[in-house]
Amino acid sequence: MNTLSYKTPSANSATVDKQWVVIDAAGLTVGRMMSRVASIVRGKHKTNFTPHVDCGDNVIILNAEKISFSGLKMDQKEYVSYSGYPGGQKRVTPKVLMDKNPKKILESALKGMLPKNRLGRALFHNVHIYEGAEHPHEAQKPKTITI
Repeated sequence: MNTLSYKTPSANSATVDKQWVVIDAAGLTVGRMMSRVASIVRGKHKTNFTPHVDCGDNVIILNAEKISFSGLKMDQKEYVSYSGYPGGQKRVTPKVLMDKNPKKILESALKGMLPKNRLGRALFHNVHIYEGAEHPHEAQKPKTITI
């Protein structure tokens, strides 16, 4: 019996095939879209997925200002930040954050869905979020996918 034929292939940084994809966020729900984006960034849709390797695709998200929340989350959900000082806790709703910086909403959703380690921090840099419909990554020839 040849035991070499039974080895499970494991991806590494040299054998990974990384693609570029574009997602239009206009009218999509934040949680549903970002869970799909986290899976794509992680590489779970590929047959050679390896949990400890960055084998996912690079994702470009357009129209971040046109996202939506289900239910009453736009008014009732709160994003909490803490500076570390007494009285330094701040709470902001998505409606206020949408006027200031809509990219922060998608970034915080994605950070919560990625691993909390060095790999997760590296994977976070594979996502590029833009408020308009234009992006500077045409040289990478990204393909458009719908969610």
